[in-house]
Amino acid sequence: MSLRSIYTQVILDHYKRPRNKGTINNATHASICDNPLCGDKISLSLKVENDTIVDAKFEGNGCAISQASASMMTQAIKGKTVLEVRHLKDSFRSMLLEKECMPDAKELGDLISLEGVKKLHARIKCAVCAWHALEACLQGRESVSTEEREGGEAPSEKPPIIEPEEWEKEL
Repeated sequence: MSLRSIYTQVILDHYKRPRNKGTINNATHASICDNPLCGDKISLSLKVENDTIVDAKFEGNGCAISQASASMMTQAIKGKTVLEVRHLKDSFRSMLLEKECMPDAKELGDLISLEGVKKLHARIKCAVCAWHALEACLQGRESVSTEEREGGEAPSEKPPIIEPEEWEKEL
């Protein structure tokens, strides 16, 4: 079995059986991220105590990549300090956005399975949607969009739909 096949299975597993799905009733932080180009929406709730994320849950809908990424992210951030989480977020974004990045599989855990998304440029925003919600939570913002940019420009083109069964060919 190829590494690509294993990564595809990890993504599909998190999509079909998401971890930490739901909301935290006594959340200290909450935010919603919208990815209007793909239709992804992630609502993230966190419970932070003494600068450590003790619980993280998400609700949402959208493509398999956005939902799997949210599931993996909530698993990865639990028990980490806010500083550690911001470092993890930077490592994840670097993996997707930097051409020469050599990601640390041990640091990223299951998130490494999303590395192939960098080849599907239109899907990068799907993979980072939950991470935008996370940063908004930590900044005390109620909502954020993957389309927010300096100057307010936003692309008008919607990415093509790639069904999970087609990932292996694309990744």
